[in-house]
Amino acid sequence: MTANPYAANHLARTLRAGSLGREDALCLDLYDRGKTLTFGALFAMAERYANALVAQGVAPGDRVMVQAEKSVEVLAVYLGAVLAGAAFVPLNTAYTPRELEHFITDADPALVVCDPAGEATIRGLAKGAVLTVAADGTGTLADAVAQAKDGFEAVPRAADDLACILYTSGTTGRSKGAMLTHANLASNAETLREYWHFTSEDTLIHALPIFHAHGLFVAANVSLNAGNAMIFLPKFAPDTILSLMPKATAMMGVPTFYTRLLTHEGLKEASANMRLFVSGSAPLLAETHRGWTAATGHNILERYGMTETAMNTSNPYDGERRPGTVGFPLPGIEVRVTDPESSAPLTAGEIGGIEVRGPNVFKGYWQMPEKTAEEFRADGFFITGDLGTISEDGYVTIVGRSKDLIISGGYNIYPKEIEGLIDDLPGVNESAVFGVPHPDFGEGVVAAVVPKPGSTLDPDAIRSALIGELANFKQPKAVVVLDALPRNTMGKVQKNALRDSYADILKG
Repeated sequence: MTANPYAANHLARTLRAGSLGREDALCLDLYDRGKTLTFGALFAMAERYANALVAQGVAPGDRVMVQAEKSVEVLAVYLGAVLAGAAFVPLNTAYTPRELEHFITDADPALVVCDPAGEATIRGLAKGAVLTVAADGTGTLADAVAQAKDGFEAVPRAADDLACILYTSGTTGRSKGAMLTHANLASNAETLREYWHFTSEDTLIHALPIFHAHGLFVAANVSLNAGNAMIFLPKFAPDTILSLMPKATAMMGVPTFYTRLLTHEGLKEASANMRLFVSGSAPLLAETHRGWTAATGHNILERYGMTETAMNTSNPYDGERRPGTVGFPLPGIEVRVTDPESSAPLTAGEIGGIEVRGPNVFKGYWQMPEKTAEEFRADGFFITGDLGTISEDGYVTIVGRSKDLIISGGYNIYPKEIEGLIDDLPGVNESAVFGVPHPDFGEGVVAAVVPKPGSTLDPDAIRSALIGELANFKQPKAVVVLDALPRNTMGKVQKNALRDSYADILKG
């Protein structure tokens, strides 16, 4: 058996495992550039990048921050940082200079790689080196790599060493840096590869961004560990995805991928060769799940993860993929539901706070020991901030975030219950239910609804339709009709933006 050249580096060893002895096998189909890369070529590229990072002053334990468009070069920076023993810090390309100032000050990176358009801003904020890379691979990073030598001996890294800092979305308060270790990322990649049956025979359609855990630490890490090919796309484009499905076997996406693909003709024929569709990063509507099954014959596999833990649960590969649920705890991971006030464990079917424990759970928040201590129980369970239930037969269902819980007149209201009823009404495409200040009850329920194409919605009619379906205290006090719900780049509805926009709607 071929020896793993990265044996001393915990995560690098895992990412190289699937391609040992298969140097000439296809790794990346760079569709937008019309070229391909073998596993041997990708890891040779990563070693050269590791040398370039070291030449820029990056030492083991340093942070390498990246805010640049998706490209094979950014993937090579990630792999190079892992090989060099540094912590990789990917940033959303949509972050503003004000947000960047916080991230750069907080992480204090030895090197920042950015898009050429943002170089002046980054240089004004960063103390370390700055290199640029455009989506086509050009920039000063390419110049630095051209001067680097080939071959690199991976820096030894143990399971508990830091591999990445991934910043939370920061919807409330200061964005926190979640410290993910080599073991966190390696264990999740290996578990998902086995649970989802990935092998070297697969070809994954990769249309996700790689500044996010879904695209980098799930899609890319699983594929590298399995040694399967990836069709590496710069972004999601429905027509392109459909044209590529006959060449592929799997796709990982956000719910928006599936809702948009459902409107395209030829979906059933295009998906005939596919074996797996995975959805995550935002809740998948049960209606979308059922619609996809009807259109393609495939059941979407929905799973549940978060910045601090990577993946926690998954619907089964073999067995019922139950719409509206996120399946079972992954092997080696424990999930429980507790009372938000007393923290006592709840029984099946009761709604409470979801807590997880396992090798996937992060090390803590970067330079925030007090906040880290607040988020962990004494027995090691991490308090996710999500609310949910576990059924008698073990399926986990997420009903919302604890911060999205509405307390009206002393009663707890879970938005997902109301959203499910509204989404089933004629003409409704989707909805988001949230709480805003109310002069008598503390908080009141407001529903934002988006009509289906060609439909017109009457707010009063929606409120009337819910009478008799919900207790009075759960009834929306107001309904607003929107063209679209506000979302982040991963498709997650931003209820904080809705709360801000309609904060005064019940005060008059």
